Amino acid sequence: FRTNYSLFMPFYDYIYNTMDKSTDELYERTLIGTEETPDVVHLTHMTTLQSTYHLRVGIASIASRPSDNPVWYVWMIWPMAWLSMVLAWIYGSSAFVVESLKLKKFKMQTWVIPRYNFQYGLIRERESINRLIEKAILDADVRGVKVLSLGLLNQAKQLNGNGELFTHKYPKLGVRLVDGSGLATAVVLKSIPSDTKHVFLCGGSSKVERAIATALCERGVQVPISLLFLLISLAAHFLYELISLYTRITINICKFL
Repeated sequence: FRTNYSLFMPFYDYIYNTMDKSTDELYERTLIGTEETPDVVHLTHMTTLQSTYHLRVGIASIASRPSDNPVWYVWMIWPMAWLSMVLAWIYGSSAFVVESLKLKKFKMQTWVIPRYNFQYGLIRERESINRLIEKAILDADVRGVKVLSLGLLNQAKQLNGNGELFTHKYPKLGVRLVDGSGLATAVVLKSIPSDTKHVFLCGGSSKVERAIATALCERGVQVPISLLFLLISLAAHFLYELISLYTRITINICKFL
């Protein structure tokens, strides 16, 4: 061989110009390593400005304490949090990984959308937030992720219909989208004995209750619904549609003016 004579003393190869041209590139690839594909990805977002400090890239002394019991100097570094919010708003074009866990062969990652709670309440930001979520979903699908859970406001009904916007847009997604309601439904169904014949659901109408009722009916379990429960469900649905219609009309009037 004609290069890399001093494997344990590469300094001399640098001096006498006997270092192989691919050495630096090989070294960089070794440092990076092979990126592992997670089995599950939890897609969440920032909440308050101070939540930046509770990330792993934040300040450990603050992250080790509950958010409702901060250290005394947290307000002194508030401008730093405000600046990070502005930078994330302007330059945040994709989700980023904040946590990676591995339990034996099971790999999980937490991805964060660079947006905060108050931004999810802005109507003009909904389209851009949905683009970020969509990009994260497609990225997870390309990487071979099996399950992606939408956390916090990423699953809001007024934002993307609990994720149905993406399942309808991409019906052949390889990654399975779940949200908090789906996980809650699975927990409730798991707690019901398999030999149960009748289940009575009470309370207000919600996506969780409808999913539980549908799953129980598919099992052959009878799910009686009282007349009062039915009236409450219809009234809630009518009120929601009325508010949505009023919101759309208001937006169109504002655009016209």
